[in-house]
Amino acid sequence: MHIDLPEKRYYKIGEVAKAFSVNTSLIRFWEKEFVIIKPKKNAKGNRLFTQEDIVNFKIIFNLVKERGFTLEGAKQKLKKNPENIFNNHEIITRLEAVKAELQKIKNSL
Repeated sequence: MHIDLPEKRYYKIGEVAKAFSVNTSLIRFWEKEFVIIKPKKNAKGNRLFTQEDIVNFKIIFNLVKERGFTLEGAKQKLKKNPENIFNNHEIITRLEAVKAELQKIKNSL
């Protein structure tokens, strides 16, 4: 899944929810369920998600929404072999970028 977010230091929960096409309640739920999601909170208590959080959301989204893992199954997969999951995610992200660039080239021909 290609997530289109501008490069920023922090993202508000609404921006994250919109990028993943989910409700903010799901973002808050996953934050509670998965220890790898650690947003900062400003003085008002608003969640501010980092680039690292976005990468972790992508991984969780892939496991739960795209590959059909249960929440417990996704947690176990993240615990069992986290480095392999993160490496695979990085490879997929790069391949998606290459695909997008090739689509641009194709469309310009």
